[in-house]
This record gives sequence, structure tokens and C-alpha cells, in this order.
Amino acid sequence: MNIFPVRSSARGPVPSRRTPVLALLSLLQFLIAVDVTVVNVALPAIGARFDADAASLSWVVTGYTLVGGGLLLLGGRLTDLLGRRRMFLLGAALFALASLAAGLAPNLETLIAARFAQGAGEALASPAAMSLIALLYPSPEERAKALSIWGAISASGLVVGVLLSGALVQLLDWRWIFGVNVPITAAVLVLAPMLVRPDGPRPERPGRLDLPGAALLVAGPLALVYGVLRGSPAALLAGAVLLAALVAVEARSSNPLVPLSFFAHRVRALANAATVPLSAALSGTFFLATLYLQEVIELTPLQAGLAYLPFCAALLLAISQVARLIGALGVTCTALLGLLLTAAGLSWLARLPDHGSLWTDVMPGMLGVAAGMGIGLVALQNAALSDVTEDDAGTASGVQRSVDQLGGSLGLAVLVGTALGGGTPQGPDFRAAFGWAALGVLAAAAAVAVARASAGRSTHGIRS
Repeated sequence: MNIFPVRSSARGPVPSRRTPVLALLSLLQFLIAVDVTVVNVALPAIGARFDADAASLSWVVTGYTLVGGGLLLLGGRLTDLLGRRRMFLLGAALFALASLAAGLAPNLETLIAARFAQGAGEALASPAAMSLIALLYPSPEERAKALSIWGAISASGLVVGVLLSGALVQLLDWRWIFGVNVPITAAVLVLAPMLVRPDGPRPERPGRLDLPGAALLVAGPLALVYGVLRGSPAALLAGAVLLAALVAVEARSSNPLVPLSFFAHRVRALANAATVPLSAALSGTFFLATLYLQEVIELTPLQAGLAYLPFCAALLLAISQVARLIGALGVTCTALLGLLLTAAGLSWLARLPDHGSLWTDVMPGMLGVAAGMGIGLVALQNAALSDVTEDDAGTASGVQRSVDQLGGSLGLAVLVGTALGGGTPQGPDFRAAFGWAALGVLAAAAAVAVARASAGRSTHGIRS
């Protein structure tokens, strides 16, 4: 079945400009990916500047992904209603302004607010960029190749983020990790109108936006994260109430962000559920390992950034082998392999000594997490798109990306709030956090294994 049919009437970039437009779209996505990891190595320097504890610093990481993940579905809907080029430019402009505000932030509160705004910019720009690529490359073969290039450039941004952060923090100042976004994004804003055609006529009667649903999808996780990090039962209760209200709103809305019937598909529901602890493990490893490297092993920011090179190399190598593994093992076994490798890496890190070393105590666990993450996340993404049709392929993609980002943010908050508390983390704190992360991933692996065994050859089972 052709999930992405060719639409001859669609307006898009001039075909002869496809390569430069793809490069331009990928450049902004590269910056967006960089900002997911660029803050990690800079966290100790930011904490020293604003006298912030680990719980407060975690907002610098989670704020970006919470808002971005919560608004992604709305961003995709706005792209369809208001135009792809228009939303891409708006998202890029917001991302640039938020980056400037983050670099100039006089206090931690302003920095966190700027990170929220960066996430909103991502939520507008990323869906628009993906839909522009769909117009650039209408045939399935060309589109798959273009999205692979886009995805590879995005993944490389995660690598560059940690390296760039270490170099800028040590050689210049942590504020430059945000400042470098401004001139590059400005160049994107100048070039995009020259390369991408204006949007065509919009629908005369566009469907209504599910603004209440979008607001609840952001507010609920924010309240939960605040409740976990600050130990506030009232905030936790508020978060639960907001998420319950989200379900009620989506059930009654004529244009919901996500129809509740979408989650009736067992395979997609399980794949998205298993993504949560896996994403939490990735976010937690970046955050916790960075603190351990600088606070316990006492590496410099540049040394800590370079220490991530093997991690990033293992991650990219694993991603490159997923298609081959799925062909040989099937989606389920590949996902289980990724989950178990991740759990093994986390278990190694759960034995971190009070005064450890990079190569014997930290690196083996980081490599296990990297390999498992690269294999597991891609396999689960594949399962999350199981049996999609032309009607729900976009919804399935948006849900998976949102679950990935929101799961990473919520999981990181739980690990930091329950294991590290509000003070300076010590050896037992790191061991507890990685131990809980390992248990979460093992629980996901068990759920996938049980579902596969019970499904057997059922049509709706995860295919092996």
C-alpha cells in the first residue's frame, strides 16, 4: 500500500532546487537536535552561575522537550491549515529568538522560559519541514532516501551537541551554546523564501483547532514533572487531573489531536508504551553521566564532551544496522535486543563507585546504552507505525515523536526527583537512579515478550 500517495496538484519547491532545499530543512533540524544534547555538558557551569541544584537544572533539559513534545501534534495540524512554508519560517524565527533569550538569560527562570520557547519553535518547524520534504520527493523511494538523509543529519546533531557544548563551555562561555544558533537560523530565514515556493490557497473553511487538547497535553506533563522534582503532592494531583481532562476533551472533540480509537491497536499502543522507559533511559544517561563525569571524576567540560565520542559512535553504528537486524530477526526480537542491551548498560552504570574511572566504570555502560538505544528506539518506531493507512499515518508519526520526547522528559524528572533529590548527587544517588532506569527498561522488555508470546500468529500481534 502506498501510504504517501503522489498529489500532482500539490505546490512545493521547484524540483531543480530539491537538493538545496533539503539541505536547508536539514540544517534547521540539525540545530534542533543539537539543542537536545548541547546543554548537558554545560549543566555544571550553568548550575554554578545560577547556584542551582540538580532538580532545578533538569528543567533546562526537560523544558525544551516537554513543550516541544506536547505541541508537536498541534504543530502538524497548524501546518496543514496555515501552510508549510509559513509555519516553517514562523517556527525558525521563534527558535532563533528563544535561543537569543537563552544566551542572554540573567537568571535560571528566564533560561528555562527561553527553553520552553525553543521547544515551541521546534513543534512548529519540524512538522512543516517533514511535509515540505514530502512535496520535494513525491515517490516513495525518493522520499525514503530523503528522510534517511534528514534523519542522519538530525542524529549527527546529537553528537555535535555534546562536543560543541564541551568546547564552548571551556574555551568561551556556556551562553555561546545558545548564541551560535542565532546567525545560522537567521541564514535559514533569509534563504527559505528564496528557495521554497509560497504556500498555495488555504481551505476556506479550515477545521477547528483542538487548542484545549494541546494546552492540556503541555500542562499535564509540566505539572507532573514539577510535582516529582519538588515533591509536591498537589502538583502531582493537578497533573493527573489535567491528563484525565485531556482524555475527556479528546473523547468529545470533533477534531481531536489524537482520536482515542487510535490506541485500540495493540501493537502501536505497546510500542509507544515501551518507548517511554527507553527514552527516559537515554535522557537520564545523558544527564546523569554528565554530572558524574564532571562532579565525581572531575573531567573538564571539554574532556566530558570528548568522552561522549564513543557513545555517539556506538549509537550511530547501531542505527545503521537496524534495518539488517529487522530483516534477520523481525521487529519484535530486534526491539527486545535493543531493550535488553540498554538494560545491561544501565545495570553496569548502576554499580558506579563513589570515585570511579571513565574507561572501566562509565564507558562500558554508556556503550551498552548507546547500542541498545539505537536498535530499540528505531525498532519500536517501526512497530508504532504498524498497519497505518493514509488516514492515520501522520497521527501515528506524531504520537510516536511526542511519546519519545514526553517520555524522556517525564522519565528524567522521575529519576532526578526520586534518586538524586535536591542536593549535590553522590555515588549512591547515581547508583539508585541508574538502577531504577534499568528496572523500567526491563519491565518494557518483559511486556513486549509477553505480548509476543500471547499474540502468536494473530493479525494484530507484533510480527516476528
